[in-house]
Amino acid sequence: MLIDAVAVRVFTTTARTAVDEAGHRHPAPEHEVTAALLEITDQDGNAGYCPVQPDHLREPVLAGHIRPTVVGRDPWQRERLWQALSRRQRGAHGGLTDRALGYVDQALWDLLGRRVGLPVWKLLGGARDRVPAYASTMCGDEIPGGLSCPEDYAAFAEQLAKRGYRGIKLHTWMPPVPFAPDVRLDIRTCAAVREAVGPDIALMLDANHWYRRTEALELGRALEKLDFAWYEEPMDEASISSYRWLADQLAVPVIGPETAAGKHFARAEWISAGACDILRAGVDDCGGIGATLKAVHLAEAFNIDCEIHGNGSGNLAVLGATESGRWYERGLLHPHVDFDEPPPHRHTIVDTMDADGIVTMPSAPGLGDDWNFDYISEHTVDVW
Repeated sequence: MLIDAVAVRVFTTTARTAVDEAGHRHPAPEHEVTAALLEITDQDGNAGYCPVQPDHLREPVLAGHIRPTVVGRDPWQRERLWQALSRRQRGAHGGLTDRALGYVDQALWDLLGRRVGLPVWKLLGGARDRVPAYASTMCGDEIPGGLSCPEDYAAFAEQLAKRGYRGIKLHTWMPPVPFAPDVRLDIRTCAAVREAVGPDIALMLDANHWYRRTEALELGRALEKLDFAWYEEPMDEASISSYRWLADQLAVPVIGPETAAGKHFARAEWISAGACDILRAGVDDCGGIGATLKAVHLAEAFNIDCEIHGNGSGNLAVLGATESGRWYERGLLHPHVDFDEPPPHRHTIVDTMDADGIVTMPSAPGLGDDWNFDYISEHTVDVW
């Protein structure tokens, strides 16, 4: 059956987090938010889904690029459809982003999995059915008892280790927090966490993204002494030469790129330039599942790890299909937020973790998301 329709369903739901003016997520009182779900349907009525940001996949992009490329086509021709969409990006003036490609690619894989009754991670290769998770914290804040000081981070890290996490990644303070950025505060926080959890918990740092070279080097040398597992995005990733300069001087592994545009092509440039010791890729950063797998296999060819950026069913599918990434990023976590409570538009979360810090791959067909379609239908405010 060929692809029959592409739509985005916009609906209201509730959330207990909100983003600040720089896009960093923090705890918030429960409030109403607008969410969206991409739906791709075939002629037999099978559908695949992917959660999207409403602003990232609007009707002009659907009408101008997505529908002309995929409607009436065979969804099994995944690479052909992806290449066609990728080529349309030239001249699209920023409307058809890598993230939009990623949404469509994930929804198509979900459709195929649901059609044949198999999880996507098995369709992609089925290398493993379990993966250890690391706890990925929210950014630092000014909330008492939250993540407002090194002692808060240390106390939270102890809680996370008791929960079963064998790895913890810190996101420290970033603007618009008024006292950020602060290299010395970052160092004190990393030291407090290491002292709190001991030597057997893997620790990582995702620092302020706009440090200067000298600041990034000072922070990296402190992380070496604290035996951190990796060092992530302390500078603007547009400057590959800055990351090569940093990686050449540090023993702690430098990981990247996280947000740099260019899909797997950009990641090839990072490897060839020696700008990273561990590659970073994710389904929303690289343009979907297929492109992320290309990045993973690229890293394998150079005998380096490729750690998957972000949580969610698409990234779990990549991890289940390969053996490259050592961890699943579970978060963003905060002492005042219950990550394990599903929002009302989901029956369950896709990445339930056991007491040993292990996430099991979903067994449901497709990507494994358990949507509450009745709730979504009742709260739909628009359909594109």
